This record gives sequence, C-alpha cells and structure tokens, in this order.
Amino acid sequence: MRQSHQLPLVGLLLFSLIPRQQCEICKVSKENKTALKPLVHTMISSNYTKGIQAAKVLLSLRLGGFLNQNQDQHLIEQFILTVRSTEPSLTSGQLALAILALGACKGPDGISINYSELVKILGNKYKAEIKNMDHDGNPLTNYYQLSLDVLALCLFSGNYSVPKVAEIFKPGNKNYYFHKQFSVDTGAMAVLALTCVKRSITSGQNKIDTKDLDNIDNHIKLLIRKILSQKTENGLLGNIDSTGEAMQALFVSSNYYNRNQWVCQKTRDTVLKEISQGAFRMPTAAAQILPALMGKTYLDVNKDFSCVYGSDIFHISTQEPISVTPAVSASQIKVNYSVVINNAKDRIVVSVANGSVFLNVMEQAQKENAALFSFTAEETSWGPYITTVRGIKANTTDRTYWELLSNGEPLSKGAGSYVVHAGDDLEVRWSTY
Repeated sequence: MRQSHQLPLVGLLLFSLIPRQQCEICKVSKENKTALKPLVHTMISSNYTKGIQAAKVLLSLRLGGFLNQNQDQHLIEQFILTVRSTEPSLTSGQLALAILALGACKGPDGISINYSELVKILGNKYKAEIKNMDHDGNPLTNYYQLSLDVLALCLFSGNYSVPKVAEIFKPGNKNYYFHKQFSVDTGAMAVLALTCVKRSITSGQNKIDTKDLDNIDNHIKLLIRKILSQKTENGLLGNIDSTGEAMQALFVSSNYYNRNQWVCQKTRDTVLKEISQGAFRMPTAAAQILPALMGKTYLDVNKDFSCVYGSDIFHISTQEPISVTPAVSASQIKVNYSVVINNAKDRIVVSVANGSVFLNVMEQAQKENAALFSFTAEETSWGPYITTVRGIKANTTDRTYWELLSNGEPLSKGAGSYVVHAGDDLEVRWSTY
C-alpha cells in the first residue's frame, strides 16, 4: 500500500497549527543561537562522525539550516558514496536514517539521488524485520529502528501495511522496554512514525479502516502519556540524551496532553544549561537535541523543499574530523572495576587520572590483567561500543550485550563519555534484553 505524507492545505493547517506554536515557543531565539555552538562543533569535530554514522548529524545540520551550500554539497556527495558502498550491510534503521538525511531538504543542483531505489531496498529490509516479529515477537534490530523504518517509508511514499503498523506498535509491547524500563527515545520515535502514518490516512488518499486510524490515534495518546511519566523535576524527558526526540514527539502531539503537563520552556532552559556544562560529548547526542532547539522535527523532512542555508556563524569545517578526548587532570583516583558473567564476578582496583571516563578504567584493568579484563570496542556515533569482554561477543540474534553500571545503576551514557569518580563501583555485566 503506497502512502503519501502530503496533506490537503486545510487538513495540514488543522493538524499542525498547535504543534507549530509549541515548536516556536521552545525554539531558541536568534539572540541565544550562539549557545548552540558547542553542539555544532561536537557534531563536526569528532572522529565518531564518520561513514554511515554521520547520518543523524547530517540530518540535524540540514534541518537546522546550519550549513552553507558548498558545505551541504560536499557532505552530501561524501555521504552518497558511503551509502552506496555500505548499503548491503546496513541495518534497516541505518538505511532509513540515511534516507532521511539525504532527503531532509532539496540540496544543490547537480546531485542526483535515486530515492525510489533506496526506499524499495528499505521496504525489503522492513519486511524482514516484520517477518522476524511474526516468528518470535522481536524485530531483527529493535523498535527504535523499526520506527525509523516506518517514518522513512511514510515520508518517502514507500510501501507498508497500515493495519500491521497499528498492530505492532501497541504501547504495551515488550519492545518498548529495556530491563522493564520504558525507553523514552524509542517511544518518541514511534510517536513520530505513527503521527506520519496518521497524517497520510487523514489526507484521504487511501481507503483505510477507521478502526486502524482509531488504534493509531490511541497508540499515540498512550505513548505520550508514558513519555510524560518519565519527566524529571528539571524538565528532562527520560534523560538528557532522550530529551531531544521526546520534545519532537510532544511538539507534534500537543492535542494529547494539557499545557500544564509539560512546560517546554523549562525543558529548553535545562538543556541549554546542560550544553554550557559540556553534557553533549558525543555527536549523536548533540544531533538528537539540536532539531528540537531549532523548533524542528523529523516530520519536517521534505526532499522537494529547498534547503535553507545559513551564514556559517559557527565557522563549520568539513575537513577530516579530529579525535575528541575528554580532559583529564594529573591527579589519580582509585575505582573498583568488575566483570560479571552469569554468577561469576572478577574484581580489581585500578588507579586512573581524575576526570577519566569508564573506557579508561577498562583499558587500565586490561593492562593489569588481560586474562580477566580483556575487551574490544567499536566506534559508533555514540562513542565506543563494547563488543566483547574476555572474548565473549555481544549478539543481536541472541539479544545479548555488555551492560555498564556504576554503583549498581545502569549508565545513561556510554563508556567513552561517562566520567568516573573516586570510589565508584564500576561493572561490566553480560546481559540480555
């Protein structure tokens, strides 16, 4: 079933007037735009923004209008080559994000992108996800990527089944949860995808059972309720990294909650404070928060709408990025570090420089006892991702991973960005999800 994301003028106005007002309220003013400079520089000047990992950064910069035309052309040409060379190995969500980045807006003349072919390939990857869900109740990847699939297929007129979408995105589905905790960013991405599907239905271009529309509408309402239940006292939604996409979900769903349930200005001001304190060390974290601060959502992606180019007030460079290493001091601290596999626990006390991150502790432990504390990691746009410990590899098929904890609590940041403190009890635990 071919879906279109375009709405008749009257329907579009009725559907988006209130959300757009909410976006404008939360948008960082022109006078305060320089407060976003650390985000932009993190996104550009990082060795974690390479290859397909640059998709969300590219999407964010293009939606926000931070690039000039030459920069946009340079980055798009590089990214097209990356997508062409890596497409067979990409997960469905990676390809969906690449399509969103390439089609965020209409770029410079002379760049040819075969969207129909990319969307067709994405459709096949999405079908494989659904087939696996029919088999064991889990997608090949996860619900965040599945939501990206539906969003891209919806925005770029791909093929998908609306009844199937209504079926699999029920808010009570276990795939919204991680260790029994509701995943705010997964729920937010689902809201964006479901909102796009709802808009395509209300356009009247497809004959859809009203029951499916009612179900999708109810899914959005319940997911918004779950997102708001994770609001903290300072206005964050879940944690600092999930807040950006949660803001987007709330922007497009303001008719599902009362204004006193979420004061977006409070969230915005807390985020700006976090930016000034260096909270966004990783490019994906920066890329996820930037669109909301510019009053944008992923539903603003439109390959036929000309890009808005900025004056490059932040002096963006598109040259080869440099490595980002957290600053450390000369003084040393001691922390406890453990590897837990099933019921077996191996522990060591290591000394690292004050200001070190979790990864530095793992490296020091490996130096002191490789037999017990060896590990490998791969670079992602979120920073280093732990792939093996003592030769045991995380596996998406078996839904296993290496969980990082500090003082018994799962980390909300990665190994390369979580700063440790003297006396911390740090742990890497073999886990399932």
